Amino acid sequence: MDKDEIQGYFLLTVKEHPEMSPAVAAIKTLLQVLNRDLAETMSELRKNLKDAIACLCETDSYITGTSISSGCELFLRFITLAALDHSDFEELKKILLQRGEVYLETVSCSRSKIAKIFRPFISDGAVILVHSKSRVVLQALVGAQEKGKRFHVYVTEAGPDKSGVEMHKSLIAAGIPATVVLDAAVGYIMEKVQLVVMGAEGVVESGGIINKIGSFTIAIAAKEHNKPVFVLAESFKFVRLYPLNQKDVPNNFKYNQATLLRHADLSKEHPQSDYTPPGYITLLFSDLGVLTPSAVSDELIRLYL
Repeated sequence: MDKDEIQGYFLLTVKEHPEMSPAVAAIKTLLQVLNRDLAETMSELRKNLKDAIACLCETDSYITGTSISSGCELFLRFITLAALDHSDFEELKKILLQRGEVYLETVSCSRSKIAKIFRPFISDGAVILVHSKSRVVLQALVGAQEKGKRFHVYVTEAGPDKSGVEMHKSLIAAGIPATVVLDAAVGYIMEKVQLVVMGAEGVVESGGIINKIGSFTIAIAAKEHNKPVFVLAESFKFVRLYPLNQKDVPNNFKYNQATLLRHADLSKEHPQSDYTPPGYITLLFSDLGVLTPSAVSDELIRLYL
């Protein structure tokens, strides 16, 4: 598959399955690349897959590349994890495809695992603050509501794209009482809530997160009011980065590809994501279990070694 085919398949998958994480759509695309690749050696195949990952990260879309790059890297490591000594390269490709399908099925079940783990942390009558739109947070809240939990959700508007308004519509459609609040009203509303729940575009080695712009501000307000901040994120969003401040986060994690292509001078462009240090996060919920921020580095070692 050439660059246009790879990016076209990915964007079509995202469009046809809006509930699907971009990282999962990218993994499905890599499976197509692997299935149709004409490489004759393992080294050539690996190179072609890495080139495909680079194409996916450069897709001209309004999707940041954080989860895509980490999810694809973990996919590549998973399918080539064990030594593959096989005289027949076609048989070897079949083994890689089988491993790829197993990995895709595993990551596709991540949200349901997280929702089940997080459910006991929502008490009846709770008032919850949610930032922006997050598929995994939405599934967790809907799952809790279906199990009889009753709660009210405040959702930040999440400018400039107002993704929080979309989240509000999804919550109302699921029968969950919800109210949209201005981003600037976070400090005012914080005293009314019992807990803050966020998704994450990426979880870094320190246990901090890269997420929708405004996440850091909300976490600061929550700490000032002694309210717990819970982060829900699939393990394929764990990335090998160790930022110390906002400047340390790579531009492709703070801006989408469309923005990077349009603007040579990013100093005049507002970032779409920010970095929240681990000291502001109470617990992280992933398909690996419930983690403290300090435990993330250990999980990253297990994932990447």
